[in-house]
Amino acid sequence: MFRRFSVNFALLSMILDALAIGCALYGAAHLRPYLSFLPFAAYYPQYIALPWATYPLFAIEWVAILILFSVYDGRRNLHWLDELGSLMLGSLLAAMAMAGTLYLSFRLVSRLLFTAFVFLGLFAMNAWRMLYRLARRLRPGASQPRRGVIILGAGEVGRQLEQQILANPQLNLSVRGFLDDQAPENQAGLLGTLDELQKVVLQSSPQDVVIALPLQAYQKTNDLIAELHHLPVKVWLIPDYFRLALHKAAIEEFAGIPMLDLCAPAISDAQRLLKRLFDLVVTLITLPFALAAMGVIALAIRLESPGPVLFIQDRVGENGRLFKMYKFRSMRVAAEAPQQALEHQGEQGRLIHKRAADPRVTRLGKILRRTSLDELPQLFNVLKGDMSLVGPRPELPQLVERYETWQRQRFSIPQGITGWWQINGRSDRPMHLHTEDDLYYIQHYSILLDIWILLKTVMVVLQGKGAF
Repeated sequence: MFRRFSVNFALLSMILDALAIGCALYGAAHLRPYLSFLPFAAYYPQYIALPWATYPLFAIEWVAILILFSVYDGRRNLHWLDELGSLMLGSLLAAMAMAGTLYLSFRLVSRLLFTAFVFLGLFAMNAWRMLYRLARRLRPGASQPRRGVIILGAGEVGRQLEQQILANPQLNLSVRGFLDDQAPENQAGLLGTLDELQKVVLQSSPQDVVIALPLQAYQKTNDLIAELHHLPVKVWLIPDYFRLALHKAAIEEFAGIPMLDLCAPAISDAQRLLKRLFDLVVTLITLPFALAAMGVIALAIRLESPGPVLFIQDRVGENGRLFKMYKFRSMRVAAEAPQQALEHQGEQGRLIHKRAADPRVTRLGKILRRTSLDELPQLFNVLKGDMSLVGPRPELPQLVERYETWQRQRFSIPQGITGWWQINGRSDRPMHLHTEDDLYYIQHYSILLDIWILLKTVMVVLQGKGAF
């Protein structure tokens, strides 16, 4: 009855969360007297009953905000980390909302009690989700039969869909086979041609039919959709437009007509807002300490060699926008001229524009580069909004001109001081591998991933590997 992606399961999840919130509030109220030993806690001699209205009020408020964060949309939270990220972000906003509610109503509720309640509630809601996922892993497919899927089109798009289904058994989907006019007759999983659609569907009784045909089969796609309307299946369409899109597509209304946006943002507005808020908070906390270090570095640069302290260079930012990026000067003045002479090709013929023994770099510059301290002035780029703390590295315009089309996808989100490729190789990785790592980051973006990359960056910098 309670299928993973059903309305019933979503309602059950809301009820379980509401119960977890109520139990957490009740437990925090009884736990509070035992926390009086903490040095910052006021003495709380015994259990004090909370107003009864706080129980339904907090449960409704918290669950409602989780709905806004799509926590109950199973298809958007296939993996545990995705669901945990949505749950934590929603709970953070819910905690702020409930704190405001207390301020306007029940001010006598202890702040320590409220903090304990939030942590207990978050723990309880995450605990039942983990137990549920564990039960499904131990008994895969026991709760419901797998939905049969037939894919129309055995080309690259259709095979990618098959791999996605195989890689996500929690979807409870099973590919029955393919229909295609162009595929060889002995190809694995081929059930027949597209003209045999009605016969194959009636024989194999799938629940879903996915059309994954190339652009040139536009007319054939229309005919198949018309035919499928008379069959008891759900019809899905994968437009072969992803080769034209920079990152991903989204359905939006344009002039009142639903259309496919081929340049949809790689991250949602909520993610972008949270990312920007995270950047500002971390930067402002770090800046007082960074300013002291920057003063010492600036003085050392001026004493070592003549010239400006900062190196300001045009870089390509989000959506291809040019901006001025700040770094501490680590080279001799007018050292950009020999750049082309130092560029070389890697084993696969790809351009590498850095090498360890660079004669342009000063003695102090080598230290700054190995410790990445030359990047500190980019905190001001973050404050200005030109960059983010974490993201694809902003590239030189002349290198972007040599990019292949697929590599330009890396500019679909804010560029960063550090990123996924920096913690997996830094400067000793060739340019084309930078892009593959950047695309991995874009496809798996979350604020938790940003935090992990920042922590891992500190470890990589301390090791001093791959930076020059």
